[in-house]
Order: sequence, then C-alpha cells, then structure tokens
Amino acid sequence: MGFKWNEWFLRAALLVLVIFSLIALILSLVGIHNVSLPPGNKYGLVFDAGSSHTSLFVYQWPTDKENNTGVVSQTFSCYVNGSGISSYASNPPEAGASLRECLNEAMAVIPSERQRETPAYLGATAGMRLLRIQNASASQQVLEEVGKTIQQYPVSFQGARIITGEDEGAYGWITINYLLNSFTQYSAKDQDWIHPTSANILGALDLGGASTQISFAPAGHITDPAEAIQFRLYGFDYTIYTHSYLCYGQNEALTQVIRIIVNSSTSTEVNHPCYPKGYNSSVTTPPLFNSPCAKQWGVPMVRKNVTLVGTGNATLCRETIKKIFNFSHCSHNQSCSFNGVYQPKVNGKFLAFSAYYYTFSFLNLTETHPLATVEAAIQAFCARKWDELKASYPKQRTDRLRNYCASANYILTLLLDGYGFSNTTWENIAFRMQAANSDIGWTLGYMLNLTNMIPSEAPQLLRGHEEGTWVASIFFIVATLALSLILLVIYFLR
Repeated sequence: MGFKWNEWFLRAALLVLVIFSLIALILSLVGIHNVSLPPGNKYGLVFDAGSSHTSLFVYQWPTDKENNTGVVSQTFSCYVNGSGISSYASNPPEAGASLRECLNEAMAVIPSERQRETPAYLGATAGMRLLRIQNASASQQVLEEVGKTIQQYPVSFQGARIITGEDEGAYGWITINYLLNSFTQYSAKDQDWIHPTSANILGALDLGGASTQISFAPAGHITDPAEAIQFRLYGFDYTIYTHSYLCYGQNEALTQVIRIIVNSSTSTEVNHPCYPKGYNSSVTTPPLFNSPCAKQWGVPMVRKNVTLVGTGNATLCRETIKKIFNFSHCSHNQSCSFNGVYQPKVNGKFLAFSAYYYTFSFLNLTETHPLATVEAAIQAFCARKWDELKASYPKQRTDRLRNYCASANYILTLLLDGYGFSNTTWENIAFRMQAANSDIGWTLGYMLNLTNMIPSEAPQLLRGHEEGTWVASIFFIVATLALSLILLVIYFLR
C-alpha cells in the first residue's frame, strides 16, 4: 500500500513540476517590454575670447534632445589669467599658453570616455576684430596658436575664429531667454518639456570692452533684412533684430571721450568732467590715437603730453559723452538708434549684462529703480572727491574707480539717447550677470544652437517585464525549485 502511495505521489508531483515549469517558461516569455535607460550626457567646451579677458565654459546636455535642441546646462567655468588674446599680438605663442591652466581643469570635469567627442570651440570678439583691422597677419597668428594649444587635448576641436558682432548679440539673446525658460520649460504635470504658452521673450543688452550689442524681438516687421537673424529652437522659429557697434564698448568709448577732451584745448592741462575731483592723470597722445577706433571716428592726432584734471561734474560729463554719437544722421522715414543705424522701437523687457551689470552693481543700482533715482545716484557719486572714494573703496583698482562716473553716464547716454529707452520704459531693463546658476553671455547661446547640428544618440534599451508578470514568474520558478528539492529528499529517503 505504501509503495502504491509513493508511486502515485511521485507521479503527481512530477506532473505538477512539469506544469509549474511550463508556466514559469511562458511567463518569462510574455509581457516583455523594451525599457530605456536614463540618457547619458554630452559635453561642449567654449572659449569666450573677449577684448579684456578670456573665459572657458563647459556645458552638458542629455544625449537625447528636446525637439532637436539640447537642454544645456553650464557645468564648469574658468577665468583665464592675463589679458585678452588680442594683447598677445607681438607674442602669439603666449596666447595659446595662457589657455592651458583652464584646459587642464576642464579635462578633470569631462568624463574621459566623452572627451574625444566633446566639441571645443574658441570665439574671439571685438578685441580681435580690431586687431584684424589693424594687423590681419597678427590676428591670424594668434588664432593659429590658440588652436594649436586646444588641439593638444583629447577634444574634438571645431576651430578658433573671430565671430561677428551680430552673432555675439544674437547668441547672447538666446542665452538669456533659454535660462529664463522663455523657449522651453519642464512640466511636472505632463512630465515632459513644453513650450510656454505665454512665453515672455526678453531683449538682450550686452556691453563689452570694445563693442556693444542690442538684440530683441520688435513689435512689428523688421524693415531692414540685414539687421534680422532667424533661429529654430525647440521646434519653434524666431526672428530678432540685432546690431553690434564696434568701438562703442565701454573701454573704447571712454578712450574716445579722452580724445575729444584732449583735442578740445591747446593746453597741456585739460579738465576731465568724468574723473573725480582731485584725480589727475597724464596721457601721451600717440598711443591714444593708434587704435582703429580713432581712425573710424576720424579724430586728428595732436602730438603732446596732456594732464587730465578731474572735475567731477556729472552733467558736463554726460554732455561730453554725447559728442561721440551722431544722433541726427537718420532718414525721415526710418527708425534709428545713432550713427544712422536702423533700429525698430525697443519692445518688451530687456536684460542688461557684462559691463552694464558690473558698473551698476558697484553703484548698487541693479535693483529696479525709477530713472530719476538712478540719475540722482550717479550725480551724487560723480560729485565725490577722489580722496573720499579711495578711502571708501580701498580694494578697488584705480583705473576702475576713476571710471565709474564716466561708465555710468555712458550707459545712460547709450540706453536713453542711443537705443531710445525713456522714463516710462527704463524699468523694463534688469541688470544681471547670472541666471539659473549660469553666466550670461554669448557662449551658452552658441552651444544651444550647435546642439541642433549634433545628432541625438539612440537611447540604450533593456528588455524587462511588467511588475505583476515578473512577480508571478518568480513565484512559479521558486515553487518549481522547492518541489524539486522535496522530490529529491523523498527519493533518497524512500
């Protein structure tokens, strides 16, 4: 009887074992889906070679993209020691050598497996534009030397070139609107990137050392196609007005003011209304007139040594600064800024950065204030004597401290008389240098536009089960193993 029971039990157990095995096998083959792994990151490296200094930025974005444009973020920045690369015209190899320290730091940030595919780019701005006008051969040698240095690193070098002022302005406009989510933003509800339904597109105001740029979306049609630039970002098309004024950067403009002051008198001692009272400075005229900007303005060179005597008169300072502009040369049927340049009426809100921000930050004017408050603060600062300023700001460099009055009045003249902002539109301007933990400038906008041309990588896939199917499959596999062990025990104990 026991033998028959054992035989029946073993046969039943074997049948159950076969059924469980079949079920486990079927479950392992059904309900399988492709599962995407989280995307990896791509990286890009951009040098901003400005007129007074060079900066390096490293950006990253997911290997999959949103409507063909990468969702880019700044992951690293480095301030290159020394002056701008245009200052190495007499010793081009030193321009390349100056980049090494920042490049070494960048290589520690970018994963080694991504370095050789990382596009590396150097864009030179107004300082190199002026050097090219003055000495085309020297500017080319400088670009070749910085290119040689970058190519010694394991990156995909895309070239070193002098970008146009219009590109500089337009890419700055892209940067601002990207960082402030005007193009795209992440929706927690939809769990996806969406185009904001009420996108608030901002204008960009950039003030460098040798040039200044204005870029914005006008309310109406841009009548001069030469001043329009088009972009396609995140699946949408944008057309903006942009113009760059070479020689109207802060440093070049204030130098032009000195030329006008020097030429206004035959004396060797001349009052400078923008310098603080009590500050004196000697200048030698030949170097003052060697810049291509002096030739552009057609100012005749007077050979003499001159002492500039500060008088701290904000009203006269602003009147003197206006002399470097031509506000009357404009056709009657056209909207203009200055020097006969077409510009639609300013429209919407603007973000002012670079030297705009640095000057107004020093004067504590970056918060939104009525124009009258800003002008009163600048008047009060310009009236302060040099000894008082030095005592109040002992850590400030002399060349910067003496120029804040001039810089502030230049900014007012450029924005109000030049671009056409008014008492009612002044508060539409915000002065900032960072947004969303990223520096504001042309480099991020350039990288965003570049990602349109970098192919997306197909996401890596894994094959996996739905949770319910996976749990059932595990249950029957465990049950099969348990039954097998029981049968083995019974077999040996029989």
